[in-house]
Amino acid sequence: MHDPQQTIADRLHARLDQLTRAERQLADSILEAYPVSGLGSITQVAQAAEVSTPTVARMVQKLGFKGYAEFQAALRAELEAKISGPVARRETWAEGAPGAHILNRFTEAVIGNIRHSLGQIDPAQFDAVCDLIADPTRRVHVAGGRITRTLAEYLALHLQMVRPGVVPFQGEQNAWAHPLLDLAPGDVLVVFDVRRYENATLRLAEIAAERGAEIVLFTDQWRSPVHRLARAVLVSRTVVPSAWDSSVTTLLLVETVIAAVQERRWPDTRARMEALDEMFNRTGFFRKFT
Repeated sequence: MHDPQQTIADRLHARLDQLTRAERQLADSILEAYPVSGLGSITQVAQAAEVSTPTVARMVQKLGFKGYAEFQAALRAELEAKISGPVARRETWAEGAPGAHILNRFTEAVIGNIRHSLGQIDPAQFDAVCDLIADPTRRVHVAGGRITRTLAEYLALHLQMVRPGVVPFQGEQNAWAHPLLDLAPGDVLVVFDVRRYENATLRLAEIAAERGAEIVLFTDQWRSPVHRLARAVLVSRTVVPSAWDSSVTTLLLVETVIAAVQERRWPDTRARMEALDEMFNRTGFFRKFT
């Protein structure tokens, strides 16, 4: 029984170890420009991956579909969801909305998103992300899009307390060229990009990759095009009964990364935080009730 919340990309990633070499080659081809890469005829998809049409048919069945037509119908549904704007998203959930209060419906959706997302994350890849961000030999640059910049700023602010060498990409995207000048080989670029994926974010990632940066991507279940450039990808399910996607699961991952990086660097982080508190005390930044 398949989880109805799983995308086809989720299924492919979960079953890679069960696929033959030809099927893995096909999976890589589909994931390269997902989901559009799977919308051609079975012959076109096979030719693009340089495999046989029976290989396509076998892999589709391994993914739980009765045939190629059912596989493509699922892909088209994902593509429609991927490109939909806020109005279309609201109308989609409103049509079948149950009578329960929005507090309950929204919370249940968020809990389902968290459960599904955590079930899909590879702990080894999560640890690799934290190791990269904690590495004192690397600077960490953080960027987000129109909506996700708030998550990027939240991560950057906390990382600046945890370690030196954290550079947020601030302001409008046309100002990103300046911090790009200082991005060096081996640096880490943390990117946030969810549907509808932004051209400026992709261009930033492309330039960063050309300059030798290691890219960490926070994205949604449909995966931003930036995933093709990323060393590590952390995927969050975002669907809730709203015109907008939810950031709750992404924020959970962000805060967990912060906690993990803090623990990896605790002796240095403790000294850094004590020095910061002393600065706050000297400037009277926080109100004291004594």
